[in-house]
Amino acid sequence: MKVAALYDIHGNLPALVAVLAEVPDDVAIVIGGDVFSGPMPSETLARVCELGPRASCLVGNADRDLGPYEERWRARYEWLSAQLTAEDRAFVATWPMTLSLEVDGLGQTLFCHGSPRSDLEAITAVTSDGRLREILSDVTAETVVCGHTHHQFDRRIDDIRVVNAGSIGMPYEGRPGAYWALLGPGVEFRRTRYDLAAAAEAIRATSYPDPEEKIELLTTPHTVEEAAAVLEERALEEAR
Repeated sequence: MKVAALYDIHGNLPALVAVLAEVPDDVAIVIGGDVFSGPMPSETLARVCELGPRASCLVGNADRDLGPYEERWRARYEWLSAQLTAEDRAFVATWPMTLSLEVDGLGQTLFCHGSPRSDLEAITAVTSDGRLREILSDVTAETVVCGHTHHQFDRRIDDIRVVNAGSIGMPYEGRPGAYWALLGPGVEFRRTRYDLAAAAEAIRATSYPDPEEKIELLTTPHTVEEAAAVLEERALEEAR
């Protein structure tokens, strides 16, 4: 089996549509969580539904918990909650936290959003071997595919390969695009270009609160180094 790992779409429908146009027809799809939390939630969720049994969806922290996490995000999360129907919520409620598949060349592969034990736990490009080993202490799979931290990496700890597929809808890669991974028999990191100007206009045409902040993140994204340092420090603080 070959798998396209599509993670952290965050309601960016134009990015998702562009990526799906590049996924080979004979490849299975894993949607790795944080699907609709963004400017086009219902439209993005509907496009995922259209994939049918070809796609397996995992729940991410932003899919199951609409916040608000902080006061400054209250308007955005209240808006997002209002966009979802009862049918949308029922569909998302069926998504598991993890999924295990046999992937060509990678062996038994465990897909998760954050880490195998929590969709909120961050694994970054600079996570120490000690912390990563503890996170994976109960894993028996040969490969773990994660997301949540929005930057691609491929590393190994002991006998386990850990791959972050990147983010389609809000990447931290230092340059715009939609980032994903094609798995089997190796790991091929992909960057799909799409029309950012058209996407920005589509976002502005919604009633999404503070659309310019979202657009700025898409056009001038944080670098891997910036994101990894900040997210790792946050993870360490939360663990204390």
